[in-house]
Amino acid sequence: MPSRRLLLVDAAAALAVCAAYLSFAAFDGSDGTPVFSGPPWLAWLIAAAVGLPIAVRRLWPIGAASVVVLGCAASSVLDLTREPFVPAALVLYSVGALVPRRRSIAVLAGACAVLGGGLVAGVHLITPSETLSGTATLVAAVWAIAGGGWAAGLMLRRKRMEAENAAASDRARVVIEERMRIARELHDIVSHSLSLIAVQAGVANHIADEQPERAREAMRSIEATSRDALAEMRSVLTVLRADAPSGTRAPVPGLADLEALVDRAREAGMVVEANIDVPVRVPDGVALAIHRVVQESLTNVVKHAGGGRCEVTVRADRSEVRAAIVDDGVRQAASAGGHGLIGMRERVLMYGGTFSAGPVPEGGFAVRAVVPFDGGEPR
Repeated sequence: MPSRRLLLVDAAAALAVCAAYLSFAAFDGSDGTPVFSGPPWLAWLIAAAVGLPIAVRRLWPIGAASVVVLGCAASSVLDLTREPFVPAALVLYSVGALVPRRRSIAVLAGACAVLGGGLVAGVHLITPSETLSGTATLVAAVWAIAGGGWAAGLMLRRKRMEAENAAASDRARVVIEERMRIARELHDIVSHSLSLIAVQAGVANHIADEQPERAREAMRSIEATSRDALAEMRSVLTVLRADAPSGTRAPVPGLADLEALVDRAREAGMVVEANIDVPVRVPDGVALAIHRVVQESLTNVVKHAGGGRCEVTVRADRSEVRAAIVDDGVRQAASAGGHGLIGMRERVLMYGGTFSAGPVPEGGFAVRAVVPFDGGEPR
């Protein structure tokens, strides 16, 4: 739907064209060309047919073009025309811009035929004022003007379609990126929590008879881990609900939650040495990326390295966060190629960081990530 401002502009143009054609009817023929000799009401009818449809050319382009073109042809037959059919170019511009290409070509062809026929009849057959070559020149000029208006409209239509396609591609890309982000979040939450729960459940089952108190501690740890996992999953899945209130989402895990993450790993039987030094404020996105790197690395130690000894180092300054997770466990070669490492790499690279993961010479496995950010303020 065109804006009110554009409709007002078209209405003003329509009135101007009507006034111009009424003035043509009063022309005295001082230049030797034929003059209009019909009744006044016919001049008013022709002026209305040529001018008024311009006001609605954006609403009904084909109808407006049909009336204007017929009015222009009639004005030529009645010796009323004193301009090269600019109104026809205006309405054909709208046809090119608003009507599908095949239909607009058909409208253009019909308009050129009617305009050309009106010119030949008016200036060469009924009241001859031009030679055959002069008439052909006039017809060519009118076709050029009418076709130029149509071509300009077609170019505008093409640009609009390209812009719409680009916008649709951007929307699709955003949806895909959001799905990948949610998939990474769910993978990290579920994989980490279930790995810890599996280890703790195994410990509880193994010592339930001999050490019931330790078994109960393991079960309490399973309960706490499950509750935390459910809360994080609910937070992630909230973004999929369009009607969810903005305040229902839990805080995004960050660097302040690393100690709790390490404690849960220790409860699963791992020996974890943590060195966390974050004296500056780190953006939420960067903090979440580092949190997930540490979380997934601890999960991999539990799953692939038998829950052995692990050292977690996280340090930050005003420009970057550095994380290193090194364990002394023995892994199968295939364990380094899962989705967890891919997800960690994607998170780090998203913020322009660097990521590496692989065996270390002295034995074990190391994951290292460096994520830059702009000027962190002291806490």
